[in-house]
Amino acid sequence: MDGPEDAPVLVLGPSLGTTWHMWDRQVPELARHWRVVRFDLPGHGGAPAHAASGIPELAQRLLATLDALGVQRFGYAGCSIAAAVGAELALRRPDRIASLAVVAASPRFGTADEFRQRGVIVRANGLDPMARAAPERWFTPGFAAAQPAIVEWAVQMVRTTDPGCYIAACEALAAFDIRAELGRIAVPTLVLVGAEDQVTGPAEARTLVAGIPDARLALVPGASHLAPVEQPAAVTDLLLRHFSTAWYNPNDTSTGLTVLPESRFAPSLSASVGPVAEIAPAEQPPQVATGHADPYEAGMRVRRQVLGDAHVDRVLAASDDFDGDFQDLITRYAWGEVWTRDGLDRRTRSCVTLTALVAGGHLDELAFHTRAALRNGLTPAEIKEVLIQTAVYCGVPAANSAFRVARAVIQEETAPGA
Repeated sequence: MDGPEDAPVLVLGPSLGTTWHMWDRQVPELARHWRVVRFDLPGHGGAPAHAASGIPELAQRLLATLDALGVQRFGYAGCSIAAAVGAELALRRPDRIASLAVVAASPRFGTADEFRQRGVIVRANGLDPMARAAPERWFTPGFAAAQPAIVEWAVQMVRTTDPGCYIAACEALAAFDIRAELGRIAVPTLVLVGAEDQVTGPAEARTLVAGIPDARLALVPGASHLAPVEQPAAVTDLLLRHFSTAWYNPNDTSTGLTVLPESRFAPSLSASVGPVAEIAPAEQPPQVATGHADPYEAGMRVRRQVLGDAHVDRVLAASDDFDGDFQDLITRYAWGEVWTRDGLDRRTRSCVTLTALVAGGHLDELAFHTRAALRNGLTPAEIKEVLIQTAVYCGVPAANSAFRVARAVIQEETAPGA
């Protein structure tokens, strides 16, 4: 936390693989006008490794933290995954957001397959491949060549992230898609993008501006994905102008800060400790039982999550009148009735499925279910153990063929350049 205690609150959120320090160059100027609150994502920057289930849970945790700080209404600027959190807040809790800035943002970040593939690579190889690829994704070539110390700092941020929380964040981005909801974002919004961003570039930014009724576009020359780091002065100036001119004043209180009794919260603002606004796990609401619904929609969702959009799209595109009913059947019953049951988690279901396919000699399906097992969280070493077990109970020849298929799939899926 930086800035005057009685000033309006401005929250800054970091990108995937970074820490709250990515905003260091903006804070001195922003803190002259606002009470600046920065936070770390779970497992990032030394924050506790309590992985979140998705963007909505990250937003809920942030609100719970701000509640503890006595912050009711605030401005918000977030980069990449934190931009998704800001959009989620603007959609679900517009009463809390006074003004919004999204940096390197998109209504849908790439494809679900791309982010789930990242998770497979991290499970197999750790975070080193992501760390080595970070400079190319985050910075322009000229900046990376001229600023080796900053590049090394960025690489170390990724390497020190908790792998499980990084994978969970990738899953959160894979599930994030607000393209159909952009028109409901009613807060003044700045969409800020690096002109040379190859991850979430100007095209995605223009989609946001076209869909959000009160949105403006800011294109930053000479910047890639981490524009606040690469072009700090330009980004600071844009944020200052946006939050100075597009701030909704809630009722009679302009600060957005409610002073709590000292017994409830007494933060230390010493620079020697971590961020006060670290996102902590939020209590989950109880599940409400509902009537039995048509399993097709749930089945298609799980089928895509497990097998990947590309595979499912190929299968459905090749379907015709002859096998269309069969595709409908397996979507409803295999995926909608069985894979959605609570009795076994997806990792265990993948183990059972691999074993059954080896026993039946179904090597074609073994290939794409090996990919599914990697997506569901099994490591190559665990898949190896499953296949060794099948050698005893399904026969050595069947296991030998299975190892050949699974090895090829694992090598392809876990290659750092995949």
